[in-house]
Amino acid sequence: MPVTVTRTRRDVVTLTGPETLTYLQGQLSQDVEAMEVGDTALSFVLQPTGKVDTWVRVDRAGTEVVRLDTDPGAGAGLRARLERFKLRTKTEVELAEGVEVLAVRGAEVLDGVPCGWPGTVGSDVFDPDPDALPSDLPVDATELDEAGYTALRIAAGVPAMGAEVDEGTIPAELGQWVVDASVSFAKGCFTGQELVARIDSRGGNVPRHLRGLVLDGPPPAPGAAVEVDGQEVGRVTSAAAGPDGGSLALAFVKRAVEPPAAAVVDGAAVDVRALPLGDAG
Repeated sequence: MPVTVTRTRRDVVTLTGPETLTYLQGQLSQDVEAMEVGDTALSFVLQPTGKVDTWVRVDRAGTEVVRLDTDPGAGAGLRARLERFKLRTKTEVELAEGVEVLAVRGAEVLDGVPCGWPGTVGSDVFDPDPDALPSDLPVDATELDEAGYTALRIAAGVPAMGAEVDEGTIPAELGQWVVDASVSFAKGCFTGQELVARIDSRGGNVPRHLRGLVLDGPPPAPGAAVEVDGQEVGRVTSAAAGPDGGSLALAFVKRAVEPPAAAVVDGAAVDVRALPLGDAG
């Protein structure tokens, strides 16, 4: 994979206090208490119904400090959710919106945290030097804009808050790798556990699945219908121009459409594929 760097942003919620771990152990799907200082992992913050409130990366930053970062625009809702259930728990919740991040893909750098993308080596450097790149970054790294970074995200099959993930999303719809990376079925109870465990015990059987789309034309607009034999089977959630021409997209598609499959979006032929897309496009 070529080495790329993108200047982007994330929202960060930091919890500090002697009861931080105990509190988050019941709020997150990840086993926070099993994490050592310096460890990172993905996690869901779920509604009591088992649907997603927020998808986050967990950084065990200290013995009583945990940082949760998420896509820009999702931090305020995350903070509100954690404040609502905190009651008298001894932990403070602080939000920093739009924190600058240098997203490195194809290589790791010492000052970064693991990106968490499946099958992808990468690091995210928070609050990077605005005028310089990390000294241990390979010299052949290519700088990408947000559109290029979105194409990488789509190819890797990584969902984003506000696009693939909202309050109506069921974790299993996002893909088995997301559930495996974000949920501990060995820990004790956590909010929303019942639905996630029930679906997992049934082999992740849900009405729709996140799929990749590959097409020759320009990127379709989010919300565009995916059709098979004239019938709508899904909707585009994210799209971007591919690195080698054509376009890549993510879409929730009915489970009856097994990839690889042929479909149509806005009158253009598309290939429906399983994720990740790898080097497609």
